[in-house]
Amino acid sequence: MTDIAGSADSADSAEIVVAVAGQPNSGKSTIFNMLTGVRQFVANYPGVTVEKRVGRADCRGHKLTLVDLPGTYSMTSYSLEERIARGFLLSGEPHLVLDVVDASNLERNLVLTFQLLEMRMPMVVSLNMMDVAEGGGVRIDPKRLSEQLGVRVVPTVAKKGRGKKEVCEALMSTYESKDAVSDFRLDYGPQLEQSLATVEQALAADDRASGYDLRWLTVRLMAGDQEVRKIFA
Repeated sequence: MTDIAGSADSADSAEIVVAVAGQPNSGKSTIFNMLTGVRQFVANYPGVTVEKRVGRADCRGHKLTLVDLPGTYSMTSYSLEERIARGFLLSGEPHLVLDVVDASNLERNLVLTFQLLEMRMPMVVSLNMMDVAEGGGVRIDPKRLSEQLGVRVVPTVAKKGRGKKEVCEALMSTYESKDAVSDFRLDYGPQLEQSLATVEQALAADDRASGYDLRWLTVRLMAGDQEVRKIFA
């Protein structure tokens, strides 16, 4: 197994699970392959026949297990792929999320990014296909985007192997940070925010909401998410 960011004294540290998320055609699987190389195997998600690709990597002496989630345009529950991806993220198994974003289609890809941020998990954004974006005249300031999202943003060109070490470093820095979860939140406007606050207050007193981020749960309930509604059935 190749150490993709140097060595460290913590080689015997516990395994870190990274969920690799992204929209279709974002280069998600190429990022996964870049980080894991040939150290991959295929399993199935529990209860379904959908394949789960899992890969291994070393980063600063830490063992990383990367799970390549099904490509999804959102974190709703309308499709099987969305339910599988979201279920894995909510399972408590992953320590980190690596969100792969197509830099040449940033606005569309940020829909998933915002929904992942609402789930309140430590996250790193891989701003992939930067060469395509730049070739199309798109200019993105990764530092400014990082400040706005509250997470580390790493420019990458996965098909050329660019950004491999930087992604690894960002994952480890996020994992080791005490303030890894972003404070980013979408503002849905005064009227809806007032309704969200009322529902969130009610959920805070409901034991069935235990273990979930209350704002995320509230937003999904207000959106009519059938899978989330089952929690309170």
